This record gives sequence, structure tokens and C-alpha cells, in this order.
Amino acid sequence: MEENLKQQRSEIIKIALFGPESTGKTTLANQLATHFKTTWAPEYAREYLQQKWNEKQEICSPEDLLPIAYGQIQLENQALEFANTFLFCDTCLLVTKVFSELYYGFCDPILDKAAKKNQYDLFFLTDIDVPWKSDDLRDKPNEREATFEQFKKALIDFKKPFIVLKGNEQERLDQSILIISELTKAKKLGFSSNDFVQIYESGIPTEALEIQINSYQKGIQKAIIDRPAIIDDGILQFSMTEHQYFAKLFDAQKEKLKLKKFVPASGAASRMFKFLTEFLNDFELENETINAYINRKNASDLMIFLSGMEKFPFFAQVDTHLKNQFSDFNSWEKDKKNYHFIHTILTEKTFDFASKPKGILPFHNYKTHMATPVEEHLNECVFYATSKNESHLHFTISENHQTQFEKSIDWVKQKMESQFKTKININFSFQKTATNTIAVDQENAFLRNEFDQLIFRPGGHGALIQNLNQLDADIVFIKNIDNIIQNHIETISLYKKSLAGILIEFQHKIAFYLSEMDSNNSGIIEEIARFAANDLLIPITDDYAKYTIENKIEYLKEVLNRPIRVCGMVKNEGEVGGGPFWVKDQKGMISLQIVESAQIDLANANQFAIFKNATHFNPVDLVCGIKNYKGIKFDLEHFVDSTAGFIVEKNKKGINLKAYELPGLWNGAMANWITIFVEVPLITFNPVKTVNDLLKPAHQND
Repeated sequence: MEENLKQQRSEIIKIALFGPESTGKTTLANQLATHFKTTWAPEYAREYLQQKWNEKQEICSPEDLLPIAYGQIQLENQALEFANTFLFCDTCLLVTKVFSELYYGFCDPILDKAAKKNQYDLFFLTDIDVPWKSDDLRDKPNEREATFEQFKKALIDFKKPFIVLKGNEQERLDQSILIISELTKAKKLGFSSNDFVQIYESGIPTEALEIQINSYQKGIQKAIIDRPAIIDDGILQFSMTEHQYFAKLFDAQKEKLKLKKFVPASGAASRMFKFLTEFLNDFELENETINAYINRKNASDLMIFLSGMEKFPFFAQVDTHLKNQFSDFNSWEKDKKNYHFIHTILTEKTFDFASKPKGILPFHNYKTHMATPVEEHLNECVFYATSKNESHLHFTISENHQTQFEKSIDWVKQKMESQFKTKININFSFQKTATNTIAVDQENAFLRNEFDQLIFRPGGHGALIQNLNQLDADIVFIKNIDNIIQNHIETISLYKKSLAGILIEFQHKIAFYLSEMDSNNSGIIEEIARFAANDLLIPITDDYAKYTIENKIEYLKEVLNRPIRVCGMVKNEGEVGGGPFWVKDQKGMISLQIVESAQIDLANANQFAIFKNATHFNPVDLVCGIKNYKGIKFDLEHFVDSTAGFIVEKNKKGINLKAYELPGLWNGAMANWITIFVEVPLITFNPVKTVNDLLKPAHQND
């Protein structure tokens, strides 16, 4: 008898329509079969029970269930012989099992076993958000919600891959067609049905996964740097008088503009305290002196930390805590004090600095209080990103950190609003799960957790182009969460305003030229081409001279009608990270780009020499125009170079893994923007990558 309940094997993708009665399963199965030009397996029980009702006026009984199951599998196997790529099943044995348990409180063991064993590539669980339609066989219109939950529980209990379909008839059809298309792509990439459901619920496009998998297998093409951008060859240099002029230009225009400060602030501060965490994990106070550990591990970072410990903004707070906790603290020998100081700032039960977001840690010590990066950014925002006595500040954060940020910000915001007579508007956004990337092992096999689920990792700061894309602003100031200092706010503001003024001047000229081209002013075309080449430093294609006037206008419109960024560049003092270069693309065209060292083939002697000759460094000090000359927002995702991602190697719980990072926010994500590089002084660049950076003069009270 069990043989009669076996599914015929096939490469055909089988989709089961699954759910309570009167939820549109039959209609959808028919529609999908028509759309995909294939066949479908109808519900055998309907014909069987309708005939029984017509002949005997009797409803379903437990004795009917096995015959119904046999008939259903026979219909499915027959339909499979005529299927084209897909088979849509109006029902399945699991439906029969659920109804058996609902109506009779039990399920025949033969049916139960077959229902659990039979496989489908995907189940569409049809929701009860459609009107009830009565007929001779339907009898539970008032129990739809409980019945639906029973169906859903069965899919969960037996680990079946399912997606809930909601909406009206057309919405369900459209949704299911899209899902089936994505499922097909996912299977070609080697994902299982359960993998696909995980991917679908995360919102990750299969096209993105395909790019990531190809990158792991084939490697990522390195950027080809033609030469470093230097003063008078890619980087503009202005006098103090000129910077003051541009700052005044911005001040004169800002009341007519929507301004926004955008601060990437996601993630915890674990890297900032990495060397201290390593010390706690490897040092035993009873068996070794700290000096011996420093010599054994060549731990110069630890030596610097201990030498300057009293200068950290949090020293007094931690020291007081230790003295309150240990009555004999003052009598301890030095190593014991230092060890417990480090343990106290990192342990979860006390300060837990490494697990907190960097933005809310104490960075600067004032006479009245300790200031966090968040407070310093609010202060900066008021100074250079205020229009009509109103400031707008946007933080990208991890969702689980929002409460901590809000708690840290509230009192500071109130204090500054009162002090500066300025309303400060603060909002947050999170990095979307749809931008997560898949992790693989060294052989490029998908990594899985203990529940056999795929492991995804955040896609890096390049994912934040989507967050930036959601902002409504004329000018956006971008600055990293840790690049703030304690003093010199007027100097910092001057250069930020100057970058904004430079942006405005270029925007006005671009808008004028685009408007002239809209009016078909052909007499100005060559002037526009010279402006693009000489002022914006955008090389014009070699074929330009052969174009007709109409084609020249079309080409120049495409060149000019793009988002624009003005980037502050500081002289290179050996910092690790990106810098300004002239980069050659696959078509041989050269453009100005910010390039990270990881994007360059440093094993190539020529590329290494160009990289080492760079004179400037990218401090991530950007001012951006994200609207076109008509005031309409650009879709920033259209200007991303999708080939400019990274592959990074990580170690998670002792397992070496590879992870793909999306094209960086100021690298590949802005690759096709109009780019202006401007030299700014070193005082504008004071990041805190490790806790020891807080000992630098810019972070100490004068």
C-alpha cells in the first residue's frame, strides 16, 4: 500500500499549493500552469467527495482518506509526465494529513509517513485574507484562523520550505511568479529549497548572490591605477583666502538649501580595544609580569596604553570604580592595578567598552563632563550644517544599539538646542539585511550554522549607499563617527563649509550647462566639453569628435547629470586606507577614484610603485550633492560600480572564512559620481581606530 503513495522522481520543480479550504489554491495552480506553459495536478479529494455527496449525500469519513491519498499521488505522477520545467500541485498529502487530524483527531500511520516523506521544492501557504466561498464540501467558515495556524505549524514541524502568499488574486499570482523565478535562479546557484526561503525572507537578491559566488570562485578584478592623483593633477589646492571665499559662498546660499549630516556609526568598538582583549586572554597575573608580556608579544600598543593611561577621558571614572570596589586598591602593586583597570573597562559586568557602539564611548574630557563622538558630531552639525536655525543629523547604526544611542543623545541634544538656539533633528537608519553577503570556507563551500542555515555577514559600509539614497537633502555632509576632535571646531567648520561652497559653485555651472542643452543651444557645446575635461577632470571619449550635434548633447548630458561629491584630501602620513588615484576601467577610460589598498594588485611591481607614490590620503570627509539640476533626487544605486567589491578573510570561532564586502561607500558605491578632490589640512583628520589614538594631541584638552 505504501508503494501507491510514492512520488515519481523527476528533475521537474514541484510547487505545492498548501492551506485551508477557500484560500485560492485551485485558481492559483491553474493560473501558474498557464503562465509557465506547463501542467498542474488538481485536487483529487474534491472530485472524490463531490461524487460521494452527489450519490449518497454523505460527507468525508476517515475511511476515505487513504483512497483520496492514493488518487492524489496518482494524479500528481501522471501530471508529472507532461510537465514542462514546473509542476503545480493543487494540494498534497500533507494537506490530507492536517485535515485528518483536524476532523478526526488522528492520522493513519501510512498516510502520516508518506505525508512527511513526500518532497516539494516549495510550498505556497495561502493566507485566509480572501473572502470565504461556500460550497457542498466546505464547512468551517468561522474557524479559518485556527485552521490556518494548524497548516502553518505542520510546515514548520516537518521543516518544509514554505512562503506565505497574501493579497488578492492578481497580487498572489504576481508574487508567486516572481518567487518561482528567484527559486529557479537559486537552485542553479546550488542552493536548496530551505536555503532559498532563508534568502527570500532576508530580501537578498539572487543576482547579488551570483555576483558574490562568482567573485569567490574567480576572484575579484583588481583596480588598475594609472597614476596617483596629486596637486595640479587631480587634486585642487586653494589658499586660505579662497577657502574663506567658498565658505562665505556656502553661508550665503545655505538658507535656501536642505542640509543633512550623514554619519556611518554602525557596529561595536571591538576593534578599538582588540590589543587589550588579546592581553586579557593571554596574560596570567600570577605567572608573569606585564613587562615580560610586552617583551614576549612585542606589545608596543599595550606599553603606550599603560604609559598614557591617566590621560584617557575615562581614567578617573574607572579609577574611582576600582577604589570603591576594592578597599585595599591603593596598596596594590602596579601590575595588579593595571590588569584590573583593563579588565574593568572591558568586562561585561562593568564598563564593557568593546561591546558598545563606538559612538557612545567617552572620547574627550572637558571640565564639566566627558564627551562622546555623538555629542561632538552634534556640536559640529550645529556649526556647519544648520539652515534656518535647524540642523539635521542622520546616524546609520546597528538596530540593537538604537536605545543606547537615544539615551546618549537626549540630554546632549537638549543642552545644545538651548545653547545654540537651534533645533536639532536626529534620525537613524539600519543596514538592511538585504545587503548581507554569504560566507564561504576556503574551498568556496557555503558556511552553515548549527541549524544547517546559511551564514550571512554584513556587507560592509558599501551597503550604506541604500541608506544615503533614502535621504532628502540638497547637500549631505559625510563624516565617520570616530573622526572628531576636541578642539578647533571653527577651523573644522571652515573647511567643511569650503567644500560645500566648492560643491555649490560646480553645481551652479553644471545646472547652467544642462539647461542650455535642454534648450538645444548647440553654440555652447564645445565650451561644455572643455568644462567637463578641464574643470571636472572627466576625460572625453576619443569618438566624441565624430558625433553629431545631437549625439554630443546626449553624451554631455550623461556626463554632467550625475551626483557630485567634493572630497577633502589630506597629505599622506602613512595612515592605512584609501587614497585618490586616476583609475583605468575595462574600456580604458580614466577617472578619479578613491581606492583602497585591498583593491590594488600590490604584487604587481608597477602598481605597487604607483601606490607608494601617492601623496594624499582619503579622510572620508565628503560633501555630496544628491539631486539633479531640476531638484530631483538621483537614484544613487544607478551609479555604483558593482565590480568593485572586496573579499576579506575572517576567523569565526576558529573557522577560517571568506566574506564579500560590497563596493565601499566612498569607493565603488560612488564610482560613477562626478568627483572633485580638494586638499584640506591634517587637522581635519583625527580618527580613533584604536583606543591609543585618544592620546593624540587633537583628542586632549589644550
